[in-house]
Amino acid sequence: MFIKTLLLIIGFIILIKGADIFIDGASSIATNFKVSKLLIGLTIVNLGTGAPELAIGFKSVLSGNGDIVLGNVIGSNILNILLIIGLSSLVRSLTVRSSTVKKELPIALLITILFSLLISDNLFNPSAINSFTRREGIILLLFFSIFIYYLFTMYHNKIDEDREEKGILSNKLSIIYIILGIICIVLGSNLVVDNAALLARKLGITERIIALTIIALGTSLPELVTSLTATKKGEFDIAIGNIVGSNIYNIGIVLGLPVALFGSITNITFNYVDVTVMILSAILLYMFSFNDYKISKKEGIVFLILFVCYYAYIIFA
Repeated sequence: MFIKTLLLIIGFIILIKGADIFIDGASSIATNFKVSKLLIGLTIVNLGTGAPELAIGFKSVLSGNGDIVLGNVIGSNILNILLIIGLSSLVRSLTVRSSTVKKELPIALLITILFSLLISDNLFNPSAINSFTRREGIILLLFFSIFIYYLFTMYHNKIDEDREEKGILSNKLSIIYIILGIICIVLGSNLVVDNAALLARKLGITERIIALTIIALGTSLPELVTSLTATKKGEFDIAIGNIVGSNIYNIGIVLGLPVALFGSITNITFNYVDVTVMILSAILLYMFSFNDYKISKKEGIVFLILFVCYYAYIIFA
């Protein structure tokens, strides 16, 4: 038991450090080629901070632990809004761009609802078994590709031609960092998924609970650090964009890609309370932002109260 727990912790450390190294390498290459910082933040930073979830998604599907990837996506998306946005707004009230309210947030809400409907077979047919098929994975991938097309269409002309800034690393060293980061991410994900599944069986608890709590919290640490740091510096676009982009990425890529490539997840044992909280958190984020283009401290407290109530339910119900 102790060894499995220790390996789980080591896996998280390797995962997070690997994502950090990957971001440094990718960001340096992008900066060297004078790509817009905003585009870097919406693509490379989200790819880096979402790398642990993606690696766990592939490992879970390949090893037949479908509940882990599903619980990780649902749990991470709930944590991103209720915990990370909630804590960030306590540091400083978050200003939200009108374009984010009108475009990115509705996209995030729409893909969240779409995902919830696709996995809820039993809701429409009581005799059906909840599953997530390859076709549904492809649907999410197509939806995500539309989001990426929107990003590049919107920002492809925003190249900082006059900027003298260079990346912190040379292109050769950046490539080494990217490769090393990917190796660490793959190794860390193997340790996390394998030992989380073993611990769940040993403790007699479901993989769903492990995924919604320990794995979701562990893989959301990069987003937590990024958003809190950005908020302290007054970089509200990064703080909000990091979370919105991450939630879209989690559903479209972390779940959609491995299922589209390797096949369906069947016999899903998720709880509809989890899905309801995920949708509710996305709706509240949109409503609070739409109201006055800000997430105030009071609204952040609402997020944190919901977070505590939800996790109390998971642990004690």
